[in-house]
Formats: sequence, structure tokens, C-alpha cells
Amino acid sequence: MKILQVLTSSLFIAAAAFAQSPEKTKSAESASFPPIRDIHAHVCGIHFYSGDMSRQIIAEHYCSPQPQDVLQCVIYDSNKPGARLIGIEYIVSAKIFETLSPEEKKLWHSHNYEVKSGVLTAPDMPDAAEKDLVKALIGTYGKTWHTWQVDRGDKLPLGIPQLMMAFTADGQAKANIIAERDKLYTPSATKKAARADIPDFKVDTGADSWQKGQALQLDLKTVSVATR
Repeated sequence: MKILQVLTSSLFIAAAAFAQSPEKTKSAESASFPPIRDIHAHVCGIHFYSGDMSRQIIAEHYCSPQPQDVLQCVIYDSNKPGARLIGIEYIVSAKIFETLSPEEKKLWHSHNYEVKSGVLTAPDMPDAAEKDLVKALIGTYGKTWHTWQVDRGDKLPLGIPQLMMAFTADGQAKANIIAERDKLYTPSATKKAARADIPDFKVDTGADSWQKGQALQLDLKTVSVATR
């Protein structure tokens, strides 16, 4: 089933409830922001900086569907008012990922382990709807850039965007980071047990390039100014 179809059906109850909330009503009265109103999915995961797994951060994703098996997400450092916008993630289906060049695939990470481990969760959704959603997400790939390095205490979005990756095996996520995330939502161990019956997805070898010992990360360089 296409990501767009699953996302739409899985989020129907949550989106309808939000549409009737005081917060939604107040926002609608004050302004109209069509792209923002397209956001109907809240997904929480944990990212690490490509090339440096010691730097791990909880990432609150707010996602909207695009046509043809594409999701786009804005990422915040918390789920509270005043949260800082720290990055973006694009998510594509396996069918789309297969069409990418080998070099492009190196920028993307898989979601199989995130789903199976319970690290990835949709906290605002009923359990059944969330399970339908993660069943669709398990075979997808994400390309994530963080623009604000809040984990090092930056008060502004300094420097250049950083490529982020996702975990692929037990023992990679720090215990304190998992514990911090589990305080916010249903514990990941509980989610893991509930998803034991979801089949593993065979991950394309082109994804998760850091596992091959050479992680990609951006570097800033000076170039000559082009003139007409």
C-alpha cells in the first residue's frame, strides 16, 4: 500500500480530533497557513550525526504527505510550545529509493530497525493506527539534515547543515537517550514487543553508508563568484 494511502487512513482519527481542539480553532481564527495545515503526523525518533554516533538527539517530526510515496517532515527539538526548528527529513518508498544513484543512496538511512526496535513512535495516534503507520514506514528510507546543533548548546543555527543517520542495531542508541525519550512516550521496549509480528524489511545495501566505515558529512568550501 502506498505511503500516502496508509498515512491518510492511519491518521484520520487523530487529525479529526485535532481539528476540533481549542488550539486548532484558535490558530485557524488568527491566520491561514496552508502548508502547515497539511501536517497531520507527529513521529518521534532519535538521530545521530553521520560520522559521529556519540552525538545523538531526540527528534520530533511533524510530517505531511506529498504525491507518489513521499513524505516531508519538519523536525523540532521538543513537542512543546517554543520548540526550535532544527531540521528536515524527506522519506521515500523502497520503489523510489531503488531508482536513486549509488552516490545519492549514501545520503539516506533505512527505517527497518527504528520500527522493529520501537525507537520510532507516533505518540499522538491510537495503537492500532500507529501500527498500520509503522508497517508502511518500515520499508522506507529517509534523508535528514539538521540545521541547528542544539546538542552542543548552540543558541543559534550556526554553521552548515549536518547529515543525520538512524540506528540499525541494538547497542547503538545511548541508554540515557532512550530513557529520556521513554519518559515522554510509551517505552520503546513496549513498542518493540507490540511490533514483533511485523516482518523485517530487506534493506537496500546502498543505504546506511556509514556502516561501511566511511560516513558522509558536509564540508564548507570557498568558490569563485560566477559572473554573467
